[in-house]
Amino acid sequence: MAHKPRVCGLFLCLVTFPCSYIPLETRKLETMAGAKETPRQRMIGMMYLVLTALLALNVSKSILDAFVAIEENIQKANLTELFRGDERKAQLIEIAIDKSNPNRARKAKLLQEVIADIDRMTAEQIQLMDALKLEILNACGEDTKTIDPELGILMERYDVKRNALKPIRMNLERVQGQDKYDEVMHILIGDDIRSPQGRGMQLWKSMLGFRKELTEKIASTQLGTDGEQGFDRSYYFKAPMINSFSSQLDLDKTIRKSMANSKVHPEDEAMILEIYKSLSKEEYSTVHDVEKVHWIGKTFDHAPVVAALASLSSLQKDVLSARANALTLIRSRVAGDDYSFNKILAIANGPEIVNEGDEFALDVMMVAYDSDKQPKVTLNGTSVEEVKDGQGHLQLRAQGSQMDLQGTITVRNKSGLEKTIPWTKTVRVMKPSGSIELPELNVLYRGYNNLVRVVASGFESAELNATGATYTKVGDGYHVVPSGSGRTAQLAVLGRSTDGKTVVLRRTDFRVLNLPDPTLYWGGSKSGGNIPTGDFKLFMKYGPEVPLNASFSVVRWEMACGERPVTGNGNDVSSARQFILAIPKGRLISVSTWVRGPDNITRKISGVFTK
Repeated sequence: MAHKPRVCGLFLCLVTFPCSYIPLETRKLETMAGAKETPRQRMIGMMYLVLTALLALNVSKSILDAFVAIEENIQKANLTELFRGDERKAQLIEIAIDKSNPNRARKAKLLQEVIADIDRMTAEQIQLMDALKLEILNACGEDTKTIDPELGILMERYDVKRNALKPIRMNLERVQGQDKYDEVMHILIGDDIRSPQGRGMQLWKSMLGFRKELTEKIASTQLGTDGEQGFDRSYYFKAPMINSFSSQLDLDKTIRKSMANSKVHPEDEAMILEIYKSLSKEEYSTVHDVEKVHWIGKTFDHAPVVAALASLSSLQKDVLSARANALTLIRSRVAGDDYSFNKILAIANGPEIVNEGDEFALDVMMVAYDSDKQPKVTLNGTSVEEVKDGQGHLQLRAQGSQMDLQGTITVRNKSGLEKTIPWTKTVRVMKPSGSIELPELNVLYRGYNNLVRVVASGFESAELNATGATYTKVGDGYHVVPSGSGRTAQLAVLGRSTDGKTVVLRRTDFRVLNLPDPTLYWGGSKSGGNIPTGDFKLFMKYGPEVPLNASFSVVRWEMACGERPVTGNGNDVSSARQFILAIPKGRLISVSTWVRGPDNITRKISGVFTK
């Protein structure tokens, strides 16, 4: 079944990207419009398309800016994960050239071959995702040729030969069409979010292959005893294909069951479990009442360019983190007992975006810690009192537009010597805001289920309130129906925070109008066309120039051709068969109908058809 995009996305596609991915439903509308429209009708149709497209611009710039900020932080995290893995590799190289312990050096050299394989499979994933990023940007008409840290989207030259593991460094603030999404869907999804056919499926299959190859590689590289010259081949892991799980606990149990059916060294179990879980995604899920939506469709459906690129960068982080964890385990096979920590690294974990005035939690921790030697944590020179489980816990209040936090974390080695590492964390502060936008055409139609969507950035959820109208929650939006005979109605968007409190963010006045008149059709022929052969049904509907989905019924009709008219009830005109047959070919027949719409207003709609 073909994927049906949201109405606003459909018309935005027609107006802003006519040569891109256009769903089948849209092409049908274009065909029905035909070539017989008058210039005035085409102008009106284009006006409706443009105004409805403006409605689609319900993603505020602050949200796009947030995606840009998140992408930037993810890119920095990617470099951290890359460095973490490279540091493990460097430590193994040092052991391999240490002549003071030839036996351990021999093992380290053997493990270097394993790391080379892990780097190869990791680089394939990183380069695939980078290629998808560039393909999306190129499809959007962005400049991917200029390499300029100050002005270009690409901040440095991408050199696979120099470092195939390093993702392309980008600045998404310089992307011109940050809110475009048709190109993303066309490239990564295709026509159906439940069964993607785009490049996204290549990405999906590649990630599954990486998960399998990496976890199986780890399990098969347990070293033999000192007298052996290779790996202990009795250890192995046959990675299952787990793409459906009800929870992380369910996934955990399924992986452990597969481990029990294989032979995994006890020292490897925890890391294999962690890596497998970090690379696992729920393949199918229900999204907005649509069942069996593929993960690719769920992730990239109607995703703005900056959001799609951020998602790809996040996947790169998953891959680089899995690589760093794998290299940590591999290195520990020959150096695990020499250190209290695999690495002294400060990490500050907390929200990327918060609302002004809200409290938020920030956790500062070590990558690894000694439970008997808790670290010392400071924020802006002041000691943090709550430190446990190797983490300093801070409770802060958001203020300003951006908070640049910094401090130190200090740990002791086995000899009791202290090592202090600085940490930094940037938190963007967003002011609560919401919008209900119908630029130049704030209209609600009387007696009609007007579809309204609301957005409240920075809040757990957005809600609608109305004065002079009733509203009902439907899917991800509301059906709003004006009440009474008033000429205006007022809609308000409310933001609901995690503690249940609501805040009125914006109120907007709308004009209340009657529904526009529909167009008369005789069978498949529009008013002004020919009488269809053998079809005796009249019906009413809006043409593609009116973006409303309203149903009309024919109450009675009257038909004339220069003589006494013929009348009837309902939409069936078969009782006028003899009258129609008696009319000479080429003559015009006028048809008048009395039609009732969803607003219970009876309209007289007339048309002319040629015999």
